[in-house]
Amino acid sequence: MMRNHHLFKITFLKLTTQAYNFVRLPALLFLSEGIRYNEKKEVISMMHQITIMLVEDDRQLAVEIREFLLRWGYQAVFVSQFENIFELFLNFRPQLVLMDINLPYYDGFYWCRKIREVSEVPVIFISSRQDDKDKIIGMAQGGDDYIEKPFNLELLKAKIEAILRRCYEYKRKDRISLNPQLYYDLQQQAFFYQEKEIEMTKQEKKILSCLMNHRSQVVSREDLMIALWDTDEFICDGTLTTSISRLRNKLKNITHQDIILTKKGIGYYIP
Repeated sequence: MMRNHHLFKITFLKLTTQAYNFVRLPALLFLSEGIRYNEKKEVISMMHQITIMLVEDDRQLAVEIREFLLRWGYQAVFVSQFENIFELFLNFRPQLVLMDINLPYYDGFYWCRKIREVSEVPVIFISSRQDDKDKIIGMAQGGDDYIEKPFNLELLKAKIEAILRRCYEYKRKDRISLNPQLYYDLQQQAFFYQEKEIEMTKQEKKILSCLMNHRSQVVSREDLMIALWDTDEFICDGTLTTSISRLRNKLKNITHQDIILTKKGIGYYIP
């Protein structure tokens, strides 16, 4: 009985989708070019979303580094109150930290340990200390790299770019990063923005799972409806439209970005 009911739902769905199925094939002819374009836009725009926090008590050097980073499209902020570095880190929510070691109040090793209690954000130590022991301590405290003063700003830029690629552009086994602040956890089937989970209904998680499992590919409305039927909820064409619209608005209100895009007459995708 359940099997016949399932077959009936699939047959009904195929009949209701015949009106737009005929446009699917020609649309796919230009879809791959559009995806490549969107991917390029994402890589370019990602740089402008990166905030780098600079913890350096030599103000002249701090200003020089900040201006250099700004010229390359990064958002750069530097610390002037060294007794509250951890609090400032929580406020700035940077995607990378440049940390001097010799600082007023507490050294850079201490602040790196504090950051590691709450975040995996990459930390590059910048210091005039040239002893290998300091480099080892820096890595042991949670640092990701170390650069000795004086240094070439182009070398610093190369190290920053390498770490950002490693941390934010590559897929991890358990998550997919859409940008430095937003990632999808494959095991939990949930989006995390600034390390906080975005609350989703069971239906919304099913939609996102389907779209993320086929990222950069258009998922048809028919496929989404079949996937949602497995949640034992009644889904019709209008219900799907409402659910997608509600989910898209929720994500945009939180992340200030368009996460779910529409390929008119075909379906939806996440670039």
